[in-house]
Amino acid sequence: MARVQQLVRIAPSILAADFACLGAELRAIDEAGGDWVHIDIMDGHFVSNLTLGPPVVAALRPASAKPFDVHLMIRPVEPLLDAFLVAGADIVTVHVEAGDDMRPILRRIKAAGAKAGVALKPATPAAAVASLLDIADLVLAMSVEPGFGGQSFDRAALAKIAALRAMIDRNGRTIDLEVDGGIVPETAGLAVAAGADVLVAGTSVFRGGPQAYAANIAALRGGA
Repeated sequence: MARVQQLVRIAPSILAADFACLGAELRAIDEAGGDWVHIDIMDGHFVSNLTLGPPVVAALRPASAKPFDVHLMIRPVEPLLDAFLVAGADIVTVHVEAGDDMRPILRRIKAAGAKAGVALKPATPAAAVASLLDIADLVLAMSVEPGFGGQSFDRAALAKIAALRAMIDRNGRTIDLEVDGGIVPETAGLAVAAGADVLVAGTSVFRGGPQAYAANIAALRGGA
């Protein structure tokens, strides 16, 4: 467990932040010990919700030196990919279910100097990313159906997280395994035990306002 605690990173999802003061929210989670800033991009098409675009990411970039972990829940991906890279994304994750040819997209992300991630919805098997592990820098396993924050962790995801961990370890490359959805202290521990090393958490980080963020993040680390 000591090795796991050393490696786990917390990526607060700003989907749960106060949108009236996002810059201040980013500064607050930096000070509270967040490792990455997770930014959920939804297009109202690939998923039913609609969130942020490249101009908002660019406007937020000066507010934090932490890696911007941009999760694109959009289809098609290619027309907007460069805009998010220019806006300041450090990690760009795209969905295998979006229907695009993943390899050219991942190569474009890496060529721009960012890390390239690939995401799977809950119903998508781990095998869907097997052919991409020679190029991907991150695999994101969704433990809720993407589209809205505040959902409960689906424990059926644990078997897939473990399968992805085994695939990554066999591959031998350094690939982050991120889990997103319903992460609270208890489920943080379950996800990390199954093999996750990055945890996305929205509601459980931003609950209680800025004065609570450090304790909320510490609780997630304690659970892991």
